[in-house]
Amino acid sequence: MATEAQQINTKKAPNSLPMWIAGVAFTFFIAFLGFLLAKVPGFNQVGQLASAIIIAVAYRQIFGYPEMIRPGITFSTKKLLRLAIILYGLKLNIDTVFQDGLGLLARDALIIAFAIGVTVWLARVFKADKNISLLLGVGTGVCGAAAIAAVAPIVKAKDEDTAIGVGIIALMGTVFAILYTVLRPILPLDAIDYGIWSGTSLHELAHVAIAAEPAGDSALAIALLAKLGRVFLLVPLCFIFIYFMKRKSKGNGEEQNKVAFPYFLIGFIVMSILGSYVFGEGQALPVSEGVMEGVYTLTAWLLTAAMVGLGLNVSLQDLRTRALKPLIAMTITSIFVSLLAFFII
Repeated sequence: MATEAQQINTKKAPNSLPMWIAGVAFTFFIAFLGFLLAKVPGFNQVGQLASAIIIAVAYRQIFGYPEMIRPGITFSTKKLLRLAIILYGLKLNIDTVFQDGLGLLARDALIIAFAIGVTVWLARVFKADKNISLLLGVGTGVCGAAAIAAVAPIVKAKDEDTAIGVGIIALMGTVFAILYTVLRPILPLDAIDYGIWSGTSLHELAHVAIAAEPAGDSALAIALLAKLGRVFLLVPLCFIFIYFMKRKSKGNGEEQNKVAFPYFLIGFIVMSILGSYVFGEGQALPVSEGVMEGVYTLTAWLLTAAMVGLGLNVSLQDLRTRALKPLIAMTITSIFVSLLAFFII
């Protein structure tokens, strides 16, 4: 029997690498289709990430999960996702946050705590799925998909829950960003205050840019600064979740379910430091703006490919039965967050 098993493994081994490559390539192919779909009117407001997830979910429902290339898809989902989060740290200019954004950090911390607390509370009221609701609360409070992806392994969320959360955040964040641009002319806010409002309340960096850019360069700059403060707080938030998950496991006697330390957060911090004080024009290692933009583009593609892998795990039946109530809770929370941010400007 042992000899037969070895023969089977030997036969399978030559195909493992091609299938792994095919799996990774498949996630990037769907990401590319999402890129193309995002060029279509209507979908251009949703963006590549959400468009790719939509295609991945649709593929799963029509053709099923591509089991033969699962190893490569899993690699994209796990490893490329962590690499994307590490590279995402380059977007966080710590020096700018410390020099100009300290006054915004207190507001950002309040927004994060409020968003998570209200979403979790509403989930209990509506009897919504706890894991999806928690992820949506984190995404709403911090920085959308990147925050959900960072927290998901800490709270042991399922891949499909992560994909559902990211899809909802991308969709609703876009809706709110468009509403902000519609409301801007009638709001009693100058450009700076409008930028602060956008940066402290909208979901993703891209959503903040969409909403703030029409108000001018000053509004966009302060909006991105406010948003970077929320990104900065992602790291301490993750450590808070680690603490509570360890307490929960210890209280339940779940010694076998120890919380794994998210080492990719160390990479995130290192990249933030390098991007703030080492890389860039006039820094120790001069890097052109074009190169940095290339890295940001690569990060977006890596994150999209990873989310494709998550989207392939989503069942529409689960989406209908488990996502509606968290979506309602998150939408209500987003409205309250917008109101809170407006009144604390």
